[in-house]
Amino acid sequence: MAMLEIKDIEVYYGVIQAIKGISFTVNEGEVIALIGANGAGKTTTLQTITGMIAPAAGEILFEGTDIAKIPGHKIVSMGMAHVPEGRRVFAELSVYENLKLGAYTRKDKNEVAETLERVYRSFPRLKERKNQLAGTLSGGEQQMLAMGRALMSKPKIVLMDEPSMGLSPILVEEIFNIIREISAGGTTVLLVEQNAKKALAIADRAYVLETGKIVLSGDAKEMLNNDSIKKAYLGE
Repeated sequence: MAMLEIKDIEVYYGVIQAIKGISFTVNEGEVIALIGANGAGKTTTLQTITGMIAPAAGEILFEGTDIAKIPGHKIVSMGMAHVPEGRRVFAELSVYENLKLGAYTRKDKNEVAETLERVYRSFPRLKERKNQLAGTLSGGEQQMLAMGRALMSKPKIVLMDEPSMGLSPILVEEIFNIIREISAGGTTVLLVEQNAKKALAIADRAYVLETGKIVLSGDAKEMLNNDSIKKAYLGE
C-alpha cells in the first residue's frame, strides 16, 4: 500500500480550477519529484495535501486514512511535515525557538531533545547560531532552519516546496545533499522544485504537472534523459 495516495483531487480558487483531477502515489522510502512550470499547480497540490487548502473533490489517503477534511495541525501529528515555499521562519524568534516549535505535537521531552541533537548534527550551522534571531540568518540558513523545523516533528513524510529557490549554486548543492541524507535516514520525501535537473537527479520517480494536470510520470533517471523533458524543463 502506498504511504500517500492522491485520488482525483480537484481544487478551485473561486471559479478558477487550479487542480484538475490529479492522481499520484508516494511509496514509503521514496523521493518523489513534482516538476512543472510556474503556475502549474505544484504549490497548491502540496498545500491541499497538508490541509491548508480544502479540495473540492477527491481523496487524499495517508497510510490508508482519508485526510482530505482533516485540519493541518492534526495531519502534522499523524506524521506529515511541510517545508513551505519561501521558508516562513519566525523571524523574531531564535533558531532554537523555531526548532522547538516544530516539535509542538510531541509530548516526550527526552525524544524531542534527541531529535534536536540529530537536527544539529545534520545542520551544524543551526547549532552554531541557535541563539540568533531567525530573521538575521542568510537565505540558505533560513532554508536549513525550515527543513530542520519540519524534521523536529519526526515525520514519516516531508513535503518540500522549492527548497533551492533564491540560493547560490553552492548552497543549492548543500540543500540537495541534505535532502539525500533525510531520505537515507528513512524519511519519505515529496519534493516540488523549480530546478528540475537537480530534483530528478535525487528522485526515484517523478510527475510532471501542467496547468493543474499530470501530463507525464515515470522513473526520474529516465526523465533526465527524455528529450522532451530536457527541452521543456531542463533548459537543454
